[in-house]
Amino acid sequence: MSKSPARRTFLKQVSLAAAASALMPTWDTSTRTMADDTKSPNERPRVGCIGNGGMGRGDGNSAKRYGDIVANCDVDREHAAKFQQEIAEGKSEIYGDYRKILERDDLDVVTISTPDHWHTQIAITALRSGKDVYCQKPLTLTIAEGKLLRDVVKETGRVLQVGTQQRSEFGNMFLKAVAMCRGGRIGTIKRAVVAIGGAPNGGPFAKSEAPSVLNWDMWLGQAPKVDYITERCHGNFRWWYEYSGGKLTDWGAHHVDIAQWAIGMEESGPTEVNVEAVTHPQELLNGMPTKDDFYNTAVTFQLVCKFPNGVEMIIRDNAEDLGFDNGILFEGTEGRFFVNRGKLTGGPVDALREKPLEESELIALRKGKRLDSHMGNFIECARDGGLPVSDVFTHHRALTTCHLANIALRLGRNLQWNPETEQIVGDEIANKWQAREHRSGFEVG
Repeated sequence: MSKSPARRTFLKQVSLAAAASALMPTWDTSTRTMADDTKSPNERPRVGCIGNGGMGRGDGNSAKRYGDIVANCDVDREHAAKFQQEIAEGKSEIYGDYRKILERDDLDVVTISTPDHWHTQIAITALRSGKDVYCQKPLTLTIAEGKLLRDVVKETGRVLQVGTQQRSEFGNMFLKAVAMCRGGRIGTIKRAVVAIGGAPNGGPFAKSEAPSVLNWDMWLGQAPKVDYITERCHGNFRWWYEYSGGKLTDWGAHHVDIAQWAIGMEESGPTEVNVEAVTHPQELLNGMPTKDDFYNTAVTFQLVCKFPNGVEMIIRDNAEDLGFDNGILFEGTEGRFFVNRGKLTGGPVDALREKPLEESELIALRKGKRLDSHMGNFIECARDGGLPVSDVFTHHRALTTCHLANIALRLGRNLQWNPETEQIVGDEIANKWQAREHRSGFEVG
């Protein structure tokens, strides 16, 4: 599988960065094999965990298999305290401001498990402070943020892994699905149907004072200033366009990523994004919510994305007419099969018993890195250099499809996209939405 010029440049920069590693925070690698909880302290990276809610605790549990958590940070003091005791086992120092944790020069890697609208700002600061970064998906809130993060990774030579763990875990079912498609097991790929579930339809919600343990202003950050609503915060942030992209970037970041990889478009993108159906919890005016006390991300939807190689990707809230509400159905000239986190099934899958996939096929897709752990893949790359399995370059391309889908749904019109120039074609207003110019006070660089 050939690499784009940008990624070849990145690999060269990683090699140069490794040669200059004495200038960057690092940990003793003189005798290390792959780290785990049996290794001695000087063989394990020192980890800082930013964002200590549900996903943050999951990432912390994964990180502590390979490193020592010495610092954690959250704008909710209860989250931070619970994380320190349960995940870091009382051994970490607590912070309420991510900037303070990144000022430490004794940290090797950080995990970022905050709401989506904070990912880019924190990741850029971390990369430029010499840390390698594991950031939860979706990596960005806008297409422009993805371009910026891609540039910063190339600039710094640091490692950035995105938490799209379907590339590594779940019994490698998704990796096998990609290998089957890329290896011609169902002939020429014609279509991928991606079902990612619908979003909640809720509101109006009550406004109130923020809990005393929560720094609401810091939680909002660069997002528009609004009154506190319980349903805006913590796990429900996904259903507000100000902070996330609903199901298109929540589950879409997983399934669209796998589908785009499988059809050979992981370094490209769609040429058309066409809206066939959509409902929102409230009326949108020029793509913007008209009420601040209702959820506003798309509840139901169906889009058709066309790619340069002729493959169509159908993105739906569900595919009950095809027998599933979450997963990916791949269709080719010689068969079709289905994959989700619970099963890999279909006629071509049964044929694997006669002609099994070689482990080398999977390793080649994974860039030679370990197959059993997404966090382990990240730590291995942070230690040795090179691209992790979910790098910023491929994730940006998959997430661009998700962001374009949201732009199309919000504006209620079809879009044409040039994946080479990364511009919307013939629609000046929609083109501004890649940068989400209405975001309040967002400045990084």
